[in-house]
Amino acid sequence: MMRNARIVSVVIVLIGILLGAFVVLSEKEDSRFSGFAFKYGLDLSGGTQLIYNADTSEVAPEEVEDSMSALRDVIERRVNLFGVSEPRVQVEKGGLAGGENRLIVELPGVTDINEAIAMIGETPVLEFRLRKDESELEIDQSQLEGLNINEGTSEGETTEGESSEGSQNGTTAELELSPEDLYEKTELTGRYVKSASVQFDQTTGEPIVNIRFNSEGRDLFAEITRDNVGEVLAIFLDGEVISTPVIREEIPTGEAVISGQFTPEEARKLARDLSFGALPVPIELVSTNSVGPILGQQVLDDGVSAGIIGFALILGFMIVWYRLPGIVAAVALVFYTLVMLSLFKLIPVTLTASGIAAFILSVGMAVDANVIIFERIKEELQSGKGSLGAIQDGFDRAWPAVRDANLSSLISAVVLFYFGSSIVQGFALVFGIGVLVSMISALVVTKTFLYAVSSEKHSESKRKMFASGFSK
Repeated sequence: MMRNARIVSVVIVLIGILLGAFVVLSEKEDSRFSGFAFKYGLDLSGGTQLIYNADTSEVAPEEVEDSMSALRDVIERRVNLFGVSEPRVQVEKGGLAGGENRLIVELPGVTDINEAIAMIGETPVLEFRLRKDESELEIDQSQLEGLNINEGTSEGETTEGESSEGSQNGTTAELELSPEDLYEKTELTGRYVKSASVQFDQTTGEPIVNIRFNSEGRDLFAEITRDNVGEVLAIFLDGEVISTPVIREEIPTGEAVISGQFTPEEARKLARDLSFGALPVPIELVSTNSVGPILGQQVLDDGVSAGIIGFALILGFMIVWYRLPGIVAAVALVFYTLVMLSLFKLIPVTLTASGIAAFILSVGMAVDANVIIFERIKEELQSGKGSLGAIQDGFDRAWPAVRDANLSSLISAVVLFYFGSSIVQGFALVFGIGVLVSMISALVVTKTFLYAVSSEKHSESKRKMFASGFSK
């Protein structure tokens, strides 16, 4: 056992050396690993701020807050699907009471304004509108002459297909009137889209976008198609009519097709944007700014220096107090740190003040696990066992406490990640990864090293090396 442990220990040390080289080399601009350099959050390195005005004029007053919350969530998904790049996305009321609703997006580390706008992407607003009856049109009867009321056609059980002739005639006629005159809005919008994909029409070969609604949208779509059989349900994208199908029957499946003479690239782009989230309300970019670091480079440098000093003091305490096991713990903690820094680069994780705090907190969890293990080993040694037996039984006794402590921390991390905003999610992600890695470090790396320096023979010198504190 001890021979195998020593071989594994050498492998772990070699891996640690390679990880250390990767962490250092990836920070050099001329290195082949420069693409893995640390990414810093807006509070440490600055970035870009984009301010949008949200048009909520068509939204009922009691639904404005929900619509803005949905808008914020969509934009967050667009720029941060896993919550690790930690953008700041917030909504606020501009000006005096009753002012404009604004969306503020801050992107850390992005200094190119055009790149920042591209990260948000084009923002399609998808709507489904019903064709008004002639009696509802607020226009002179003379304006209706030549208007093709039945311009949309459809095939099968969907509301999306349309004959080319009908569509062309309808489009020509509709040029005389605005969409607001011809169509009335329904509650069905892009906010209910669950997914979108590109397909090709089997008859014409043209690319089309198949969309699937979520459960709420499916029920709403079924209700609209059930109550308006024979009516035109126009599909609007960014305020423009792209399809005017006729409802043939109720569609309970929650699926629809958008066709509009797209090129394959346009169809793929539309499907991508709708999958990331169609906006519940239109937005307009009104301001762009380059944001300087909130904490500043000096604060970052001071924080790194403080972290190094604190880490050194912890290692010194462990070595002085726990002697040989303390040296083992120091090596294991260094290995843990190198693994975490490498993960920050490979995932990648954007480092902010909250993320660094989570990392330091996870180091504390690793130290705590080692302390519990070493105290149990000391108790076994005091009972007269040799170092090898004391290590085995000490780990067995310490495991329940270490497991429960780390499990409770992981539950906290999961809850924070699931319910928190992007910044809180970043903290939770770093903390959760840190807890997992620290537990592996304590139970695998530390245990392997201790086996490597232990022996089956019981000797006074070994007992003293495995003792702790001021005991002899």
